[in-house]
Amino acid sequence: MRLAELGVKVAKTAAFYGHRLSQLGRDLCWPLVDRHRLARPVLVVGCSRSGTTLVYKTLSLAPDLASLNREAHAFWGALHPPEKNDWRGHALTAGDASATERDQALRYYHRFLGARRFVDKTNQNGFRIPYLDALFEEPCFVFVKRNPGDNIASLITGWGRPDEYGDWSGALPARVRIDGGRYTRWCFFLFPGWRAYLDAPIAQVAAAQWRAYNEAVLAARAKIPAGRFVEVAYEALLADPVAAFRELFAAVGADFSPAVARHCATVLQRPYNAFSAPRLAKWREAPEAARIAAVLPEVTATAAALGYPVETG
Repeated sequence: MRLAELGVKVAKTAAFYGHRLSQLGRDLCWPLVDRHRLARPVLVVGCSRSGTTLVYKTLSLAPDLASLNREAHAFWGALHPPEKNDWRGHALTAGDASATERDQALRYYHRFLGARRFVDKTNQNGFRIPYLDALFEEPCFVFVKRNPGDNIASLITGWGRPDEYGDWSGALPARVRIDGGRYTRWCFFLFPGWRAYLDAPIAQVAAAQWRAYNEAVLAARAKIPAGRFVEVAYEALLADPVAAFRELFAAVGADFSPAVARHCATVLQRPYNAFSAPRLAKWREAPEAARIAAVLPEVTATAAALGYPVETG
């Protein structure tokens, strides 16, 4: 082994064990931690493929916010696996938030991030806002919304990538034959009534997912104090990312540093998880455009509640 390669290996090994020792130290100190230092977490929610990763990754750059820089699906899934509620979906209520789970959640983030205010994003948590509001101390919810046509189109594209977005547990107690069997693995999240779409056309499935998710957020929004619920439209981020993010950072009380501003100025040149270059009305150019246009009337009321005009083909 070359000396340089050995040096890299030693450095990586030292970093790994140093990180593990830091976690062990935080675990040992947990009984002494002031829980209030973990108050006011910033929780990003939004339908899958709506721009939540863009918002989460950018908020993670705030100097005064800690971040895992990854989604905590495994943690939340272990607390409340889908089979625990007979596979009805990911929704949780305030009554599901126990003192034990509160300690588990705070301990989890403290273990990786220390006693700091943090930002987190897990898409399924849009169905769990009442639960999260009861679990954490004064959480701030950032709701990312996107117009139905573009969001539905992106969901459909994601359904074509089951290894990336498909059923993570492998234990879904249902046979998926969407679009006559073109799609055989359930993708993204489970919403109330999802079983009725196991053999439906893909555009109807994606439209139902968009509608169910956003309606769940809208229902929860009514019970969250205005100062702790912030909406950001994906379209505003595309129009002027610097201005939109500056406003968002101010709304959640995070430092919009010069470094963050520079990042925002070029962020659209390196989009996160985008299937193609960001732009408006992409759905009209999609292979499924006609099918999307046909289901848009099914989401008209939800779109209007979000402030979007009715779209047509």
